[in-house]
Amino acid sequence: MQLIGQYHRLKIARITPSGAFLALEEGDILLPGKFIPEDASVGTELEVFVYLDSEDRPVATVQKPYAVVGDFALLTVKDTNAKVGSFLDWGLDKDLLLPFGEQLAPVKKGEQVLVRVYLDASKRIAATARLDRFLKPADGTLAEGDAVELFIYAYTDLGAKVVVNNRYGGMLFRNELYTRPKAGEQLRGYVRKIHGGGKIDITLRKGGAQEAQTDRDLVLVALTNAADGFLPLNDKSSPEVISELLKLSKKSFKKAVGGLYREGLIVMADDGIKLK
Repeated sequence: MQLIGQYHRLKIARITPSGAFLALEEGDILLPGKFIPEDASVGTELEVFVYLDSEDRPVATVQKPYAVVGDFALLTVKDTNAKVGSFLDWGLDKDLLLPFGEQLAPVKKGEQVLVRVYLDASKRIAATARLDRFLKPADGTLAEGDAVELFIYAYTDLGAKVVVNNRYGGMLFRNELYTRPKAGEQLRGYVRKIHGGGKIDITLRKGGAQEAQTDRDLVLVALTNAADGFLPLNDKSSPEVISELLKLSKKSFKKAVGGLYREGLIVMADDGIKLK
């Protein structure tokens, strides 16, 4: 059983002035007195999180960290120690260390950073922003078209690297990005393609006819809600302006507008499009 960095349900074996000792086969674990519930007694079962104290002894807490070992989380930098690294707020009295060697770039107090919580070589809980080594290739549990949860964790010339379902590594290419979400921002996307070797291409949009219908409806609703049924957008508009107003790529916008025009629902003007 992995003890450190996880939740456990343990019974109180005895209570002493220093706190309650929780029964475990490997040896009783201290729950400091300030964390003992008022109505607790010997035999009471508690859900606790186990970590190492400053002397590397297992200790329990009823506080709930924002992430356990194995999780990815967006955490805030509280302080930096010039010798060891930066300390992150993760919901416990004892802050989480992000060593200098595990940082992609220097971080500042108050900044948020996407990290994975892991056990270092000394079995201490630590954080790393170097996520690639923890991400796995796609396996049989994923298929093209599946809806997935995403964390953006780095940008490259190709686009954005993403964590897929808190487990896999994927790529969201530049032509799929209509805005530039912050690293650590959580998004919902879809598996666009799975390559040999388990590499995953991600899209933020559903495909095929359903996507086209969604784009058409999005433009139609925007026109309906706009003053005089007019939008200052056309095929000469920049991709950035289209993205800002409609969250669509220019290609998708032109396809949707072409469909609405053929349906006779809009008219084209030099400075935009307008509902009939």
